[in-house]
Amino acid sequence: MSRVASVETFIVTIPRDTPYLGPLGPGEKVNSRGYIVRRGNGTIYPVVDRSIVVRVTTEDGAIGWGETYGICAPRATCEIINDLLAPVVLGANPSDVEQVWDELYGLMRVRGCSGGFHVDAIAAIDIALWDLYGKQRGVPVRDLLGPTVNATVPGYLSGLPAATLDERVALAAEKYAAGHRAFKFAAVVSHEGIVAEMAALRAALGPDAQIMVDLHWKFTADEALELIAALAPHRPFFVEAPVKPEDQAGLARVARESRIPVAAGEEWYTSYEATNRLDAGPLAILQPEMGHTGITQFRRISALAAERGATIAPHATIGTGLFLAASLQVSATLPHLWKHEWQHSVFERNLQLLDSDMGYADGAYRLPAAPGLGAAPKARLWDFAERISG
Repeated sequence: MSRVASVETFIVTIPRDTPYLGPLGPGEKVNSRGYIVRRGNGTIYPVVDRSIVVRVTTEDGAIGWGETYGICAPRATCEIINDLLAPVVLGANPSDVEQVWDELYGLMRVRGCSGGFHVDAIAAIDIALWDLYGKQRGVPVRDLLGPTVNATVPGYLSGLPAATLDERVALAAEKYAAGHRAFKFAAVVSHEGIVAEMAALRAALGPDAQIMVDLHWKFTADEALELIAALAPHRPFFVEAPVKPEDQAGLARVARESRIPVAAGEEWYTSYEATNRLDAGPLAILQPEMGHTGITQFRRISALAAERGATIAPHATIGTGLFLAASLQVSATLPHLWKHEWQHSVFERNLQLLDSDMGYADGAYRLPAAPGLGAAPKARLWDFAERISG
Protein backbone atom coordinates (compact mmCIF):
# COMPACT_ATOMS: atom_id res chain seq x y z
CA MET A 1 0.00 0.00 0.00
CA SER A 2 1.09 3.57 -0.70
CA ARG A 3 2.67 5.26 2.32
CA VAL A 4 2.13 8.62 4.01
CA ALA A 5 3.78 11.52 2.15
CA SER A 6 2.37 14.58 3.97
CA VAL A 7 0.31 15.68 6.98
CA GLU A 8 -1.46 19.07 7.03
CA THR A 9 -3.46 20.83 9.75
CA PHE A 10 -6.37 23.26 9.50
CA ILE A 11 -8.30 25.17 12.15
CA VAL A 12 -11.99 25.31 11.26
CA THR A 13 -13.95 28.10 12.99
CA ILE A 14 -17.70 28.43 12.49
CA PRO A 15 -19.65 31.32 14.04
CA ARG A 16 -22.80 30.56 15.99
CA ASP A 17 -25.59 32.77 17.29
CA THR A 18 -25.85 31.18 20.75
CA PRO A 19 -22.76 29.85 22.58
CA TYR A 20 -22.51 26.14 23.23
CA LEU A 21 -24.83 25.08 26.10
CA GLY A 22 -26.97 28.18 25.66
CA PRO A 23 -26.97 31.94 26.28
CA LEU A 24 -24.62 33.49 28.83
CA GLY A 25 -25.73 32.99 32.40
CA PRO A 26 -25.44 35.29 35.42
CA GLY A 27 -21.90 36.62 35.86
CA GLU A 28 -20.69 35.22 32.53
CA LYS A 29 -19.05 37.39 29.86
CA VAL A 30 -17.02 37.00 26.70
CA ASN A 31 -13.34 37.75 27.30
CA SER A 32 -10.84 39.39 24.97
CA ARG A 33 -9.94 36.07 23.30
CA GLY A 34 -13.53 35.09 22.57
CA TYR A 35 -14.02 32.66 25.46
CA ILE A 36 -16.55 32.43 28.26
CA VAL A 37 -16.09 30.67 31.59
CA ARG A 38 -19.20 28.78 32.59
CA ARG A 39 -19.72 29.65 36.24
CA GLY A 40 -21.57 26.39 36.83
CA ASN A 41 -18.39 24.35 36.61
CA GLY A 42 -15.52 26.77 35.90
CA THR A 43 -14.93 25.40 32.39
CA ILE A 44 -13.88 27.62 29.50
CA TYR A 45 -15.64 27.52 26.11
CA PRO A 46 -15.30 29.56 22.92
CA VAL A 47 -18.30 31.44 21.58
CA VAL A 48 -17.69 29.86 18.16
CA ASP A 49 -17.60 26.24 17.03
CA ARG A 50 -14.05 25.18 16.36
CA SER A 51 -12.13 22.00 15.61
CA ILE A 52 -8.94 20.86 13.91
CA VAL A 53 -9.07 19.01 10.59
CA VAL A 54 -6.09 16.98 9.41
CA ARG A 55 -5.36 15.94 5.84
CA VAL A 56 -3.02 12.98 5.37
CA THR A 57 -1.88 12.35 1.79
CA THR A 58 -0.11 9.23 0.53
CA GLU A 59 2.53 8.91 -2.17
CA ASP A 60 -0.10 8.01 -4.76
CA GLY A 61 -2.25 11.06 -3.91
CA ALA A 62 -4.92 9.34 -1.80
CA ILE A 63 -6.29 11.54 1.00
CA GLY A 64 -7.44 10.62 4.47
CA TRP A 65 -9.34 13.03 6.70
CA GLY A 66 -9.13 13.29 10.47
CA GLU A 67 -10.52 15.67 13.06
CA THR A 68 -9.97 16.43 16.73
CA TYR A 69 -10.81 18.94 19.44
CA GLY A 70 -9.82 22.51 18.72
CA ILE A 71 -12.18 24.44 20.93
CA CYS A 72 -9.42 25.98 23.08
CA ALA A 73 -5.90 27.06 22.04
CA PRO A 74 -6.16 25.14 18.74
CA ARG A 75 -2.72 26.18 17.56
CA ALA A 76 -1.22 24.15 20.40
CA THR A 77 -2.63 20.93 18.96
CA CYS A 78 -1.61 21.91 15.42
CA GLU A 79 1.95 22.54 16.60
CA ILE A 80 2.11 19.13 18.26
CA ILE A 81 1.01 17.53 14.99
CA ASN A 82 3.31 19.56 12.78
CA ASP A 83 6.39 19.56 15.02
CA LEU A 84 6.26 16.19 16.80
CA LEU A 85 3.93 13.74 15.13
CA ALA A 86 3.92 14.41 11.38
CA PRO A 87 7.66 13.76 10.89
CA VAL A 88 7.25 10.38 12.61
CA VAL A 89 4.18 9.46 10.56
CA LEU A 90 5.83 10.15 7.20
CA GLY A 91 6.43 6.84 5.45
CA ALA A 92 3.86 4.95 7.53
CA ASN A 93 1.54 2.39 5.98
CA PRO A 94 -2.10 3.29 6.75
CA SER A 95 -2.90 -0.38 7.35
CA ASP A 96 -0.51 -0.25 10.34
CA VAL A 97 -2.70 2.39 11.98
CA GLU A 98 -2.97 0.73 15.41
CA GLN A 99 0.79 0.29 15.61
CA VAL A 100 1.21 3.93 14.57
CA TRP A 101 -1.09 5.05 17.42
CA ASP A 102 1.03 3.10 19.92
CA GLU A 103 4.25 4.60 18.54
CA LEU A 104 2.94 8.17 18.63
CA TYR A 105 1.61 7.76 22.16
CA GLY A 106 4.94 6.35 23.26
CA LEU A 107 6.83 9.44 22.11
CA MET A 108 5.69 11.48 25.11
CA ARG A 109 4.23 9.08 27.67
CA VAL A 110 7.20 9.31 30.06
CA ARG A 111 6.78 13.10 30.04
CA GLY A 112 3.26 12.82 31.43
CA CYS A 113 1.44 13.41 28.13
CA SER A 114 -1.21 10.73 28.56
CA GLY A 115 -4.08 12.96 27.37
CA GLY A 116 -4.82 16.57 26.52
CA PHE A 117 -3.49 18.30 23.44
CA HIS A 118 -0.96 15.54 22.69
CA VAL A 119 -3.45 12.68 22.49
CA ASP A 120 -6.03 14.86 20.74
CA ALA A 121 -3.37 15.35 18.06
CA ILE A 122 -2.83 11.60 17.79
CA ALA A 123 -6.59 11.07 17.48
CA ALA A 124 -6.81 13.26 14.38
CA ILE A 125 -3.99 11.39 12.65
CA ASP A 126 -5.44 8.04 13.71
CA ILE A 127 -8.84 8.84 12.17
CA ALA A 128 -7.18 9.99 8.93
CA LEU A 129 -5.14 6.79 8.68
CA TRP A 130 -8.24 4.63 9.20
CA ASP A 131 -9.97 6.69 6.50
CA LEU A 132 -7.08 5.96 4.13
CA TYR A 133 -7.03 2.29 5.08
CA GLY A 134 -10.72 1.93 4.27
CA LYS A 135 -10.34 3.79 0.98
CA GLN A 136 -7.36 1.64 0.00
CA ARG A 137 -9.46 -1.47 0.66
CA GLY A 138 -12.55 0.06 -0.98
CA VAL A 139 -14.79 -0.44 2.07
CA PRO A 140 -16.26 1.65 4.90
CA VAL A 141 -14.11 1.63 8.02
CA ARG A 142 -16.73 -0.47 9.84
CA ASP A 143 -16.01 -3.35 7.47
CA LEU A 144 -12.40 -3.31 8.63
CA LEU A 145 -13.51 -3.62 12.26
CA GLY A 146 -16.01 -6.48 12.18
CA PRO A 147 -19.60 -7.25 11.26
CA THR A 148 -22.13 -4.42 11.17
CA VAL A 149 -24.59 -5.25 13.96
CA ASN A 150 -26.34 -1.86 13.97
CA ALA A 151 -27.67 -1.04 10.50
CA THR A 152 -28.61 2.36 11.91
CA VAL A 153 -27.24 3.92 15.10
CA PRO A 154 -29.92 5.03 17.57
CA GLY A 155 -29.44 8.51 18.99
CA TYR A 156 -30.54 10.81 21.76
CA LEU A 157 -31.06 14.56 21.65
CA SER A 158 -28.34 16.45 23.52
CA GLY A 159 -28.74 19.95 24.91
CA LEU A 160 -31.57 22.43 25.25
CA PRO A 161 -29.86 25.72 24.33
CA ALA A 162 -32.35 28.27 25.65
CA ALA A 163 -32.02 30.96 28.28
CA THR A 164 -34.73 30.03 30.81
CA LEU A 165 -36.21 26.87 32.23
CA ASP A 166 -39.57 27.58 30.63
CA GLU A 167 -37.88 28.02 27.24
CA ARG A 168 -35.86 24.82 27.64
CA VAL A 169 -38.95 22.84 28.59
CA ALA A 170 -40.81 24.31 25.61
CA LEU A 171 -37.94 23.31 23.30
CA ALA A 172 -37.97 19.77 24.67
CA ALA A 173 -41.74 19.56 24.24
CA GLU A 174 -41.39 20.73 20.66
CA LYS A 175 -38.82 18.02 19.97
CA TYR A 176 -41.00 15.42 21.69
CA ALA A 177 -43.91 16.39 19.47
CA ALA A 178 -41.60 15.88 16.48
CA GLY A 179 -41.01 12.27 17.57
CA HIS A 180 -37.93 12.40 19.80
CA ARG A 181 -38.04 10.32 22.96
CA ALA A 182 -34.57 10.60 24.55
CA PHE A 183 -33.17 13.90 25.88
CA LYS A 184 -30.13 15.07 27.84
CA PHE A 185 -29.88 18.41 29.62
CA ALA A 186 -26.80 20.16 31.01
CA ALA A 187 -26.69 20.88 34.73
CA VAL A 188 -24.09 23.60 34.19
CA VAL A 189 -26.81 25.85 32.74
CA SER A 190 -29.66 24.72 34.99
CA HIS A 191 -29.72 28.14 36.60
CA GLU A 192 -33.15 27.57 38.17
CA GLY A 193 -31.99 24.30 39.76
CA ILE A 194 -31.09 20.83 38.48
CA VAL A 195 -33.89 19.00 40.29
CA ALA A 196 -36.36 21.67 39.21
CA GLU A 197 -35.33 21.21 35.57
CA MET A 198 -35.57 17.43 35.80
CA ALA A 199 -39.02 17.67 37.39
CA ALA A 200 -40.26 20.15 34.80
CA LEU A 201 -39.01 18.05 31.91
CA ARG A 202 -40.60 14.90 33.30
CA ALA A 203 -43.90 16.70 33.79
CA ALA A 204 -43.81 18.09 30.24
CA LEU A 205 -42.54 14.99 28.44
CA GLY A 206 -44.46 12.33 30.32
CA PRO A 207 -43.49 8.97 31.80
CA ASP A 208 -42.08 7.33 28.68
CA ALA A 209 -39.38 9.85 27.74
CA GLN A 210 -35.80 8.94 28.58
CA ILE A 211 -34.24 11.96 30.29
CA MET A 212 -30.51 12.11 31.11
CA VAL A 213 -28.66 14.64 33.27
CA ASP A 214 -25.10 15.76 32.46
CA LEU A 215 -23.65 16.89 35.80
CA HIS A 216 -20.47 18.28 34.19
CA TRP A 217 -18.09 17.08 36.93
CA LYS A 218 -19.55 19.63 39.36
CA PHE A 219 -19.77 17.69 42.63
CA THR A 220 -18.07 15.74 45.35
CA ALA A 221 -19.23 12.16 45.80
CA ASP A 222 -21.34 13.13 48.82
CA GLU A 223 -22.95 16.01 46.92
CA ALA A 224 -23.59 13.86 43.86
CA LEU A 225 -25.27 11.11 45.88
CA GLU A 226 -27.46 13.66 47.64
CA LEU A 227 -28.46 15.16 44.31
CA ILE A 228 -29.12 11.75 42.78
CA ALA A 229 -31.45 10.89 45.67
CA ALA A 230 -33.39 14.10 44.97
CA LEU A 231 -33.53 13.36 41.23
CA ALA A 232 -34.56 9.72 41.63
CA PRO A 233 -38.34 10.28 41.97
CA HIS A 234 -38.28 11.85 38.49
CA ARG A 235 -36.56 8.76 37.03
CA PRO A 236 -33.51 9.98 35.09
CA PHE A 237 -32.28 7.32 32.68
CA PHE A 238 -28.70 8.07 33.72
CA VAL A 239 -26.58 10.74 35.37
CA GLU A 240 -23.34 11.66 33.63
CA ALA A 241 -19.97 12.87 34.93
CA PRO A 242 -20.99 13.39 38.57
CA VAL A 243 -17.56 14.14 40.12
CA LYS A 244 -14.26 15.80 39.21
CA PRO A 245 -12.36 13.90 36.47
CA GLU A 246 -9.46 13.13 38.83
CA ASP A 247 -11.70 11.63 41.53
CA GLN A 248 -11.57 7.98 40.54
CA ALA A 249 -12.51 6.74 44.01
CA GLY A 250 -15.42 9.19 44.15
CA LEU A 251 -16.72 8.09 40.76
CA ALA A 252 -16.54 4.46 41.83
CA ARG A 253 -18.40 5.21 45.05
CA VAL A 254 -21.16 7.12 43.27
CA ALA A 255 -21.56 4.30 40.75
CA ARG A 256 -21.81 1.72 43.55
CA GLU A 257 -24.28 3.65 45.70
CA SER A 258 -26.39 5.47 43.11
CA ARG A 259 -30.00 4.46 42.56
CA ILE A 260 -29.62 5.72 38.98
CA PRO A 261 -27.18 4.33 36.37
CA VAL A 262 -23.96 6.36 36.14
CA ALA A 263 -22.31 7.26 32.82
CA ALA A 264 -18.77 8.57 32.37
CA GLY A 265 -15.84 8.67 30.01
CA GLU A 266 -16.11 11.52 27.52
CA GLU A 267 -12.87 13.03 28.86
CA TRP A 268 -10.96 9.73 28.78
CA TYR A 269 -8.38 9.40 26.03
CA THR A 270 -7.19 5.82 26.25
CA SER A 271 -7.99 2.33 27.40
CA TYR A 272 -5.30 2.85 30.04
CA GLU A 273 -7.46 5.54 31.67
CA ALA A 274 -10.59 3.46 31.27
CA THR A 275 -8.92 0.44 32.90
CA ASN A 276 -7.81 2.47 35.92
CA ARG A 277 -11.30 3.82 36.45
CA LEU A 278 -13.07 0.51 35.98
CA ASP A 279 -10.59 -1.17 38.31
CA ALA A 280 -11.74 1.31 40.97
CA GLY A 281 -15.36 0.28 40.48
CA PRO A 282 -17.92 -0.68 37.85
CA LEU A 283 -19.82 1.81 35.71
CA ALA A 284 -23.09 1.21 33.91
CA ILE A 285 -22.33 3.26 30.78
CA LEU A 286 -19.09 4.39 29.07
CA GLN A 287 -19.08 7.40 26.75
CA PRO A 288 -15.98 7.40 24.53
CA GLU A 289 -15.49 10.61 22.54
CA MET A 290 -14.00 10.05 19.10
CA GLY A 291 -12.42 13.52 19.05
CA HIS A 292 -10.24 12.45 21.99
CA THR A 293 -9.74 8.76 21.36
CA GLY A 294 -9.48 8.32 17.64
CA ILE A 295 -10.79 5.06 16.22
CA THR A 296 -8.03 2.91 17.73
CA GLN A 297 -8.68 3.85 21.36
CA PHE A 298 -12.45 4.10 20.86
CA ARG A 299 -12.36 0.43 19.84
CA ARG A 300 -10.15 -0.56 22.76
CA ILE A 301 -12.32 1.26 25.30
CA SER A 302 -15.42 -0.35 23.78
CA ALA A 303 -13.84 -3.79 24.03
CA LEU A 304 -12.99 -3.13 27.68
CA ALA A 305 -16.59 -2.07 28.32
CA ALA A 306 -17.81 -5.36 26.87
CA GLU A 307 -15.45 -7.28 29.14
CA ARG A 308 -16.65 -5.37 32.22
CA GLY A 309 -20.36 -5.52 31.41
CA ALA A 310 -20.80 -1.81 30.60
CA THR A 311 -22.94 -0.33 27.84
CA ILE A 312 -21.52 2.11 25.27
CA ALA A 313 -23.22 5.48 24.68
CA PRO A 314 -20.73 7.48 22.60
CA HIS A 315 -20.24 11.16 23.32
CA ALA A 316 -20.51 13.60 20.40
CA THR A 317 -18.80 16.94 20.74
CA ILE A 318 -19.10 19.95 18.46
CA GLY A 319 -17.06 19.61 15.26
CA THR A 320 -17.46 19.58 11.49
CA GLY A 321 -18.87 16.05 11.44
CA LEU A 322 -15.72 14.18 10.42
CA PHE A 323 -15.06 12.61 13.81
CA LEU A 324 -18.80 12.00 14.13
CA ALA A 325 -18.63 9.90 10.96
CA ALA A 326 -15.74 7.97 12.52
CA SER A 327 -17.76 7.44 15.70
CA LEU A 328 -20.69 6.07 13.72
CA GLN A 329 -18.38 3.69 11.86
CA VAL A 330 -17.26 2.07 15.10
CA SER A 331 -20.69 2.25 16.73
CA ALA A 332 -22.16 0.22 13.88
CA THR A 333 -20.04 -2.76 15.01
CA LEU A 334 -20.85 -2.67 18.77
CA PRO A 335 -23.43 -5.18 20.11
CA HIS A 336 -23.36 -3.39 23.49
CA LEU A 337 -24.26 0.03 22.03
CA TRP A 338 -27.18 1.89 23.68
CA LYS A 339 -27.58 5.22 21.87
CA HIS A 340 -25.21 7.77 20.37
CA GLU A 341 -25.36 11.43 21.37
CA TRP A 342 -26.93 13.68 18.72
CA GLN A 343 -25.88 17.34 18.72
CA HIS A 344 -29.06 18.57 17.09
CA SER A 345 -27.98 22.23 17.14
CA VAL A 346 -25.18 21.66 14.60
CA PHE A 347 -25.80 18.35 12.82
CA GLU A 348 -27.76 19.59 9.81
CA ARG A 349 -25.40 22.55 9.44
CA ASN A 350 -22.44 20.19 9.36
CA LEU A 351 -23.97 18.12 6.61
CA GLN A 352 -23.77 21.22 4.40
CA LEU A 353 -19.97 21.18 4.91
CA LEU A 354 -19.41 17.53 4.05
CA ASP A 355 -19.60 15.18 1.12
CA SER A 356 -21.47 12.42 2.95
CA ASP A 357 -24.77 10.59 2.92
CA MET A 358 -24.97 10.18 6.68
CA GLY A 359 -28.16 11.55 8.19
CA TYR A 360 -30.46 11.52 11.19
CA ALA A 361 -34.16 10.66 11.16
CA ASP A 362 -36.67 8.83 13.33
CA GLY A 363 -34.31 8.83 16.30
CA ALA A 364 -31.35 7.22 14.55
CA TYR A 365 -28.30 7.99 12.44
CA ARG A 366 -28.01 6.71 8.90
CA LEU A 367 -24.53 5.28 8.36
CA PRO A 368 -22.29 6.82 5.70
CA ALA A 369 -21.88 4.36 2.85
CA ALA A 370 -18.71 5.39 0.98
CA PRO A 371 -15.30 3.80 1.62
CA GLY A 372 -13.28 5.04 4.57
CA LEU A 373 -15.12 7.39 6.91
CA GLY A 374 -17.80 8.06 4.33
CA ALA A 375 -17.33 11.79 4.87
CA ALA A 376 -14.97 14.41 3.41
CA PRO A 377 -14.93 18.21 3.30
CA LYS A 378 -16.94 20.03 0.67
CA ALA A 379 -15.76 23.31 -0.79
CA ARG A 380 -17.92 25.21 1.71
CA LEU A 381 -15.95 23.90 4.67
CA TRP A 382 -12.85 25.72 3.44
CA ASP A 383 -14.67 29.04 3.81
CA PHE A 384 -14.16 28.54 7.56
CA ALA A 385 -10.68 26.97 7.53
CA GLU A 386 -7.18 28.31 8.11
CA ARG A 387 -4.18 26.17 7.19
CA ILE A 388 -1.55 26.07 9.93
CA SER A 389 1.91 25.55 8.45
CA GLY A 390 4.39 23.21 10.05
